[in-house]
Amino acid sequence: MSSFLIAVPESLVAASADLSSIGSSIRVASAAAAPSTTSVLVAAQDEVSAAVAALFGAHGRQFQSLMGQVNLFHEQFAASVSKGSGMYVAQEALSAAGVLPPRSWRVS
Repeated sequence: MSSFLIAVPESLVAASADLSSIGSSIRVASAAAAPSTTSVLVAAQDEVSAAVAALFGAHGRQFQSLMGQVNLFHEQFAASVSKGSGMYVAQEALSAAGVLPPRSWRVS
């Protein structure tokens, strides 16, 4: 059984650009959230408040570490989509050039 791929080259290029924009937005949001999520202020001067602040700060640091991995994955994914769309567009152009008859064969 054969499988077919139907894609619009312009859509692939646009999707690649959108992925890059999304990645940039994720990095900016993560960086903006970092100070308030990794250094949680103690609500009161007691042991429970200090423990809760330390716990939330630890979760924030784990989140930021995970976001670093997410950003790396997203960059690699966006680069792969960009490279793939470029290859698809190039192959589409080559295929179209090979399928179309030379100008001298066209009937006006």
